[in-house]
Amino acid sequence: MDSATEWLFLCGAGVVAGIVGTAGGITSLVAYPALLAVGIPPLAANVTNSVALLGSGFSSGLRAVPELAGHSRTLRTWLPPTVLLSLGGAVLLVVTPADVFDSVVPYLVALGAVVLLLQPVITGWQTRRGTRPNRALIGVSGAGVAIYNGYFGAGSGILLIALLLFTTEPVLHRANALKNVILIASDILPAVLFAVLGTVAWSAVWPLGAGALAGGLIGPTIARRVPAGVLRPLIAVCGLVLAVWLFFNR
Repeated sequence: MDSATEWLFLCGAGVVAGIVGTAGGITSLVAYPALLAVGIPPLAANVTNSVALLGSGFSSGLRAVPELAGHSRTLRTWLPPTVLLSLGGAVLLVVTPADVFDSVVPYLVALGAVVLLLQPVITGWQTRRGTRPNRALIGVSGAGVAIYNGYFGAGSGILLIALLLFTTEPVLHRANALKNVILIASDILPAVLFAVLGTVAWSAVWPLGAGALAGGLIGPTIARRVPAGVLRPLIAVCGLVLAVWLFFNR
């Protein structure tokens, strides 16, 4: 592709990625392969993806304000550790071999998709038994998701939505809004680190980021209007598709 074609391609991919990600799917399902398609190496594509998609996060976070009513305590609880551990994951990416987590990432993403799909069944079972999720297990799981978000990130939204549904917010589109806000706050410091130390392909950041900014404004509206019975399997399918893609491209 010539430069103009690449610019338009990445801008379009950014719009789709922003809509998919902020409506509950996986932004990197679209953006990361698009960066690879224009010839950017995997590690550079990963850090470029992290920087470019900040626009999608900011716009979706602004649109998520109505869904955040009553959740100030949730944000105070989740934001500090998630932000710090995401930065820790980004440091791991910079200082460790790029393939350290490759063997487990597809399974993590697939697990998150399956848990999200089965969440109503599991929650109903817990309600009938009168049990609550184990707080220590949730804390460890949340820490793992945050570290993974900073390290690679593809599918971290699926995992975070699943945790939020079980612990904080049973309504899917509200859990998705919380996810959008928590992840954008958690992605800022890793993006700064990657910009300073990583191999960011800045020529790809601008078109992908501009498209993602527009897509992030559209996505929350779609999430509010699509019934949970439709949105949930769509998000889960996105997660499983990404898991398969990651498995065969390790």
